[in-house]
Amino acid sequence: MAEQILLSALSKLLPASALLTSKEALTPYECDGLSVYKGLPLAVVLPQTIEEAQSIIKLCQQYHTPIIARGAGTGLAGGAMPTKGAVVLSLAKFNEILDVDVDNRTATVQPGVRNLAISDAVAQHGLYYAPDPSSQIACTIGGNVAENSGGVHCLKYGLTVHNVLGVTFLTVDGELIELGGKALDDAGYDLLALIHGSEGLLGVMVEVTVKLLPTPEVAKVCMAIFDDIEKAGQAVCDIIAEGIVPAGLEMMDALAIQAAEAYAKAGYPTDAQAIVLCEIDGTEGGVAEFIEKVEIVLTKGGAVETRVSQSEVERMQFWAGRKAAFPAVGRLAPDYYCMDGTIPKSRLAEVLKQISLWSDEYGLPVANVFHAGDGNMHPLILYDANKPGELEETEEFGRKILELCVQVGGTITGEHGVGVEKLDSMCVQFGKLELTQFLAIKDAFDDEGLLNPGKAVPTLHRCAELGGMHVHNGELPHPELERF
Repeated sequence: MAEQILLSALSKLLPASALLTSKEALTPYECDGLSVYKGLPLAVVLPQTIEEAQSIIKLCQQYHTPIIARGAGTGLAGGAMPTKGAVVLSLAKFNEILDVDVDNRTATVQPGVRNLAISDAVAQHGLYYAPDPSSQIACTIGGNVAENSGGVHCLKYGLTVHNVLGVTFLTVDGELIELGGKALDDAGYDLLALIHGSEGLLGVMVEVTVKLLPTPEVAKVCMAIFDDIEKAGQAVCDIIAEGIVPAGLEMMDALAIQAAEAYAKAGYPTDAQAIVLCEIDGTEGGVAEFIEKVEIVLTKGGAVETRVSQSEVERMQFWAGRKAAFPAVGRLAPDYYCMDGTIPKSRLAEVLKQISLWSDEYGLPVANVFHAGDGNMHPLILYDANKPGELEETEEFGRKILELCVQVGGTITGEHGVGVEKLDSMCVQFGKLELTQFLAIKDAFDDEGLLNPGKAVPTLHRCAELGGMHVHNGELPHPELERF
């Protein structure tokens, strides 16, 4: 009855085209880029103004209905998957660039603006927005903030959190909160950083102010070809040890290379065991000097050949293969499972070796793609969900990889977030005290647990049942937090 009353109230608030309730209309929203996990929401709403979004949130709170904020749905951790009875609040219509301040090098945009659209809009001023996830042609800035997305250039220019100056978001009460702004710093707690990577658990973003950078005078990519993947991993460490800070430093193994070349025709050598892509940007003289140093380091590290881009077209061609790696690998098997662990660069070779051993053990091929410069790994496990038990084996394999990342001093996610996919792995990385603090923060922002429930932070009971966390005498310090 309450659901019908809510739907009736929403129908009075929104035009028919902005309220989706039929199964056919809801199905495209049943999952994000991780299609293993699916669920149909009660409804999908597409507000066009902040006032409409506020009214929707207040109605949902009144009827104790979960709210799932959604951008472009390109996430890879099930973070935008609807829960039963939830309302999906799509921000697709919040797609305007509100202000470009050339003097202060900032842009204020709505959350539905695509990542790449920001750079396109400010290119005429010799500026660009640095974070560049592989999905930048489609992913939105609101989702980038929610997941604290990275990209191939995050080694030098940082993640989303390092490139956002302010956000405006709606609380679960429908109140409008502004954090940060065009100034470099604010008094008080750094809540702006807290919002980054919060995965829709703390609020619904409606405006984002990003930092713009001057377009580099020149950029070149050195592609190094290796006959041994462990040598390639060590060469990545050698570049950083030399004091060189590349704009991007990426690595791909043989299977990923072959898939990307067949898909994107990027000029990759299909007989290589690994390639390293190292980009240097800056002034003409500076780039030439550092590219020469990079070639020397890579050759000493065992590269059998190095190639340097000779034009902007060739530079973009080198990157095209890397950025197309995920869809390219999708042609090799009916399904693939993309992991997102991060490790210390010095442990790369041994982690790769263990993944290879597990690949043989499970009989599941793995294509490895890395933001190698910051240790962010993306092993893509190939499988067929139509084969009984293969999905479960793949998930088990994936959990082992994430556990290994934690064991060597890393983390279970570098940029994709936790969503529903890595909930259990959170119990491996964090103990009772840390999780209690996470849950307390959630409680402070959303004491009914209506914003994206069941995502990102597991309950203490769940972790205790998994055996991944010890709860003293079976008692929880804050049992009221368990309702999330």
